[in-house]
Amino acid sequence: MKGTVVSKEVKAERRRKRNASLRKRLWADKQLYLMLIPFLLFYALFVYKPMWGLQIAFRDYNIFKGMSGSPWIGFENFETVFTNPYFFRTLRNTLLISLYSLIFSFPMPIILALLLNEVRKKTFKSVVQTCTYLPYFISTVVVAGMVTNFLAPSNGIVNIIIDKLGMDKVYFLSKPEYFRTIFIAQGIWQNTGYSAIVFIAALGGIDMELYDAAKVDGCGRWKQTLHVTLPGLLPTIVTMFIIAVGNILNVGYEKIILLYQPATYETADVISTYVYRLGIEQADYGVSTAMGLFNSVVGFMFVFAANKLSNKTSGTGLW
Repeated sequence: MKGTVVSKEVKAERRRKRNASLRKRLWADKQLYLMLIPFLLFYALFVYKPMWGLQIAFRDYNIFKGMSGSPWIGFENFETVFTNPYFFRTLRNTLLISLYSLIFSFPMPIILALLLNEVRKKTFKSVVQTCTYLPYFISTVVVAGMVTNFLAPSNGIVNIIIDKLGMDKVYFLSKPEYFRTIFIAQGIWQNTGYSAIVFIAALGGIDMELYDAAKVDGCGRWKQTLHVTLPGLLPTIVTMFIIAVGNILNVGYEKIILLYQPATYETADVISTYVYRLGIEQADYGVSTAMGLFNSVVGFMFVFAANKLSNKTSGTGLW
């Protein structure tokens, strides 16, 4: 009995020491935790609180009756989504645009970072890096307007060049077969430089002694890149790839809305733009929420699968 009492007292004393140590660490880093508060509030108010509205997907929602006054209808909205004739078209377009972006857009920041890493003149390197990431800070509306002007059928610079070469002018933005190429090329131009910053930072963290050891072993620049640089970048590449896979169904609808038109719906209409038209233009909130929820669930499944595959193949993952 006495041993039990002593044991409880020892445990209580250890608990008090742990709590005192925790309070001490929290107080020592109080500035960092204060800086964290705005981000926590942002996520609480604009990410987690809106999840309450997901129940609209299971209700016959009426904006005048409100959430509590709209009756539950189970999975009827999801049945409407999956039987909609445009659902598989939007799903196909979303997957294709995302797949092409992964194939063509994702490697570009890595390639740019590797090229800049080989540049020895700091001034030239800084100029190139600045010029490549500046487009990221241009408004999406402005970029879409630039694309529209460049590809204008009458006075666009692209069609002027085509006309000077003796070929017929083309109204690119009205041709479904050109839309995906235009969209992905615009994304590469706008995002490559900014995305490369992450990989440039990762390159700076690679131990220079590894390069010295590779030189001693007779490795040239190409073999150093293969056996030192790329393995050093692998954890960052895997992390960014998993994040990209998680957003595979979240194609940026702002750029698509600014560029597409009914003539290009065949290849340009994606889930997010269709949800926009259902929710905003047609006020069908239940079906649009159901479609958005389906989008999020499938995106989470892609993240989980990509992370599991990465852990098995490379031993690196988000968790």
